[in-house]
Amino acid sequence: MRVPVACLAIALINAVATLQPAAAQSPAAVSDSGTPLTLHCGRVFDARSGQVLGPHTLLVRNGRIEQVISGGNADVLGVESVDLRDRTCSPGWTDLHVHMASQSSPQSYSEGFRLDPVDFAYRSVGYARKTLMAGFTSVRDLGGEVAPHLRDAINQGLVEGPRIWAAGKSIATTGGHADPTNGYNDALSHLIGPPGPTEGVINSLDDARQAVRQRYKDGSDVIKITATGGVLSYAKSGDAPQFTVDEVRAVVDTANDYGYRVAAHAHGEEGMYRAVAGGVTSIEHGTYMSDRVMKLMKEKGTWYVPTVYAGRFVADKAKIDGYFPDVVRPKAARIGALIQDTAGKAYRNGVKIAFGTDMGVGPHGDNAREFVYMVEAGIPAAVALQSATIRAAEVLGVDDQGELAPGMRADVIAMPGNPVENIETVMAVDFVMKDGVVYRKP
Repeated sequence: MRVPVACLAIALINAVATLQPAAAQSPAAVSDSGTPLTLHCGRVFDARSGQVLGPHTLLVRNGRIEQVISGGNADVLGVESVDLRDRTCSPGWTDLHVHMASQSSPQSYSEGFRLDPVDFAYRSVGYARKTLMAGFTSVRDLGGEVAPHLRDAINQGLVEGPRIWAAGKSIATTGGHADPTNGYNDALSHLIGPPGPTEGVINSLDDARQAVRQRYKDGSDVIKITATGGVLSYAKSGDAPQFTVDEVRAVVDTANDYGYRVAAHAHGEEGMYRAVAGGVTSIEHGTYMSDRVMKLMKEKGTWYVPTVYAGRFVADKAKIDGYFPDVVRPKAARIGALIQDTAGKAYRNGVKIAFGTDMGVGPHGDNAREFVYMVEAGIPAAVALQSATIRAAEVLGVDDQGELAPGMRADVIAMPGNPVENIETVMAVDFVMKDGVVYRKP
């Protein structure tokens, strides 16, 4: 079940060569991190206060924000400037739940048997670029063996994309949401044999520890567990608990040894409660989140990443005959439609909320629509924007991104209009800078 590292590395390098002509004709990478720039912003989103402030000038040098100067016309002698005086500048956004190697379609379930890892690696290059161009300068990829290699290719400057925190293979129990052999026939299952911790499937405390250590060996940045059943897995239950509290604690304690944080996919109430009790950093999806779960999350400081986009997407596609297998379709219809209401309820109850879409379920590059759905759920626009900037940085455990301030990474995006007054503005990003490199200009 393991994907050879060399295979993926070759695929990504080949993908770069394939995409070079298109990239050369695009407006991307129009500067480099060593080029100092001044950005004249008509408005800036202050992620700390959640307010849109008036004109400011940002001096960017060596990939960092060097100065933030009040007023939009402050020129620095000998430094090239970018005119964004009719736009709102914001810290680059972070999507805390994506899957960069895949994108849902009616063919998704058969492609796992028909396609090779190199095919998914090729696709991930295009998905990464779309994500960056939409204003997302960082992502957390929560499950996918392509992601660590895509991360490395981006870091080496071979391909364009967001900064990636990669989970690698998600950790499940036998038959759980991330069991890679779900849906296999008896002959194939017997030929391959039961997956174990190396493949991300555990059934004991020792297995749990080994699975985390394997993720460390594989080069993961974060740990993902599937604490309950899921919507799109080829299995009947979408919400049954699939880890014991002790198993969650074994994962979390071992992850802590390596400096990892743990994200827990969870739809069902009991499995969610166990994950929070076991010490995970964040709950993803959280469909059937109860008052009991919310109370414990507030006590433990657990984050909630709603992924409203994915819920709405699968609920809509469940109406189409043949889009999902018969075992998946009723789960998609029942569970997907509930997530938006849960997000609003969690916000009203004081649960800490951070931004994530589960993109890869829906089409990459449309990530910002999650902001619109969050506002529809009753979450103020400023809070939604904070969830993808300063709050997302807190979830990741980093202190050098998520706000426009001296010393921070020069991750800056801009859009016409004021997103706090009109959240639809987030869909019109036309300036993207990551680490001081301009990838998109008006």
